Amino acid sequence: MHNILLSFGVIILCGLLFRRIRPAGLDADTLRHAINTSVFNLFFPALCVNIIYRTDINIETLLVPLTAWITLIVSLGLSWVLYALWGRRFRLEPSEKGVLILSSTFGNVAYLGLPVLTGIYGPEAAKYAIYYDLLATTPFLWLAGVAVASHYGKGEPFKISNSIKTIISLPPIWGIAVGMVLKTFNIQLPDFLLRVLELLGGLVVPLMIFSIGLALSLPETRHIVSILPAIGIKLFLVPLISFTVANLLGLEGKALASCLIEGAMPTMVLSLLVAAKFNLDVRLAALSILITTALSFATLPVAISLAGTLF
Repeated sequence: MHNILLSFGVIILCGLLFRRIRPAGLDADTLRHAINTSVFNLFFPALCVNIIYRTDINIETLLVPLTAWITLIVSLGLSWVLYALWGRRFRLEPSEKGVLILSSTFGNVAYLGLPVLTGIYGPEAAKYAIYYDLLATTPFLWLAGVAVASHYGKGEPFKISNSIKTIISLPPIWGIAVGMVLKTFNIQLPDFLLRVLELLGGLVVPLMIFSIGLALSLPETRHIVSILPAIGIKLFLVPLISFTVANLLGLEGKALASCLIEGAMPTMVLSLLVAAKFNLDVRLAALSILITTALSFATLPVAISLAGTLF
């Protein structure tokens, strides 16, 4: 467990050093955008097709995303109420409240969660990250998350039709759909094509971890006090909520453990893009990602150890 997290930490550090050194004059943000675009549009969809094609569709396919949906709804409501009170006391701007609510609610369940789960439980555990992320967290972000961002920000107005179009057009969602069609109709893919999917999907984990390092920077720290509730909710309450919901729904073994670990993930890197799109406090979003990611290397081993006692 510790070796897995340590290896991730080294790769993240490589990203941080790359951002600092800028070899060949490459800009870290430009490189990160290129990596994320490639992963999101090619490597991740290939991984989704490969995983779903090789995975039995069962009750976990429904219960894991249902766990995530309930966890997200509870977390969003809790953070909304808490920051309504906290915001009055510390005179937070609407753009700051919006960022902190998003930071409390949405975890890095794909970019960090998938590598952690596969590192601990093997490649077969990737399906739980895909279920938790693409069947719940990502749709919820583009429905409820952007509604919150639009409410507190000054960017584009929220339109549910636009959000639905965005969700439908996401390449990883199409990857899941293709995998399910192949699985449902028992369509046999040739060995060379399976190998292509395996090779493409194998690039997802190292590139996502490296991208986290590229994304982290040191913004202004004047809002550290305002981030404290977000840290408490994201790193401590959300995993407890996720585990409780999964347990009540009847999940067991690796599925239950995966829901606990996914709930313990730090703030989603994609929240930075949402903050920029709706003119929220981008520096505060970056600070939330930085602090929760750093702290998660202390809290994740605890969650993983607790998950290990479940089976």
